[in-house]
Amino acid sequence: MDWFKKPKYTTVRVSAKKKTDIPDNLVTRCPGCSEIVFNKEIEKALRTCPKCNHHFNIPARERIQLLADNGVLLEETTGRIKAANPLEFPDYTEKIEKGSKKTGLQDAIQAGICTIGGKRTALAVTDFDFMGGSMGSVIGEEIARLIERAIKERLPVVIVSASGGGARMQEGIVSLMQMAKTSAALARLAAAKLLYISVLTNPTGGGVTASFAMLGDIIMAEPNALIMFAGPRVIEQTIRQHLPKRFQRAEFLLEHGMLDMIVKRQELKHTIARLLPISCP
Repeated sequence: MDWFKKPKYTTVRVSAKKKTDIPDNLVTRCPGCSEIVFNKEIEKALRTCPKCNHHFNIPARERIQLLADNGVLLEETTGRIKAANPLEFPDYTEKIEKGSKKTGLQDAIQAGICTIGGKRTALAVTDFDFMGGSMGSVIGEEIARLIERAIKERLPVVIVSASGGGARMQEGIVSLMQMAKTSAALARLAAAKLLYISVLTNPTGGGVTASFAMLGDIIMAEPNALIMFAGPRVIEQTIRQHLPKRFQRAEFLLEHGMLDMIVKRQELKHTIARLLPISCP
């Protein structure tokens, strides 16, 4: 036996008392690059990955903090109405209550009047954490009311969409009619010659994409945002064909003329602030 040859494997016994516990919420595995990143670094980069620039979802309140001057709405217009259950859909009321408890919102939207770069603006943000940001009667009504307020006060409108859920099936036709309601309100805004900027984030889909999300005078998106009507898997199963690489991602849509620009989160407020003076004073 060769006593000088190093063994291939070594067994090390570690006492349970010396085991080091890693605190929860310390690191996150980035879904974009699969790297382990400290949460403090992600927060410092405005909830983006400092290694690959993957944009994480952020709640509506945090989005408003990033966009509005001083991080607050001067006047919040949402929170006064709550979704009903017109079809008596099973467990729908419980899901509304769960979403409200998780986000602190009455529904999947927060909106109001603020200033962005000193310009008084009507701002609305949908929240993916509330039933996937899906649009029901409340979202449609809140957006329509905000647009009417903007027309009355001659304000530009900015809507940030994070609504992968599209129209809310639990409300049936009541939800679907919000597509027409919001589109008609934006037509009145356009007739008043006021600016509408639509910001698309990951994900934006379904009835939201088919209505107010794609009707902006200027449509911008965050990098790599999934923007769709039906999802890629549904389309592939329907047409039984492989889709192009990165189909329905923001970069693909920009190349095909469906977006005006892609803007990183760190530059979003500055970009919007530069565009707002286009609107009537």
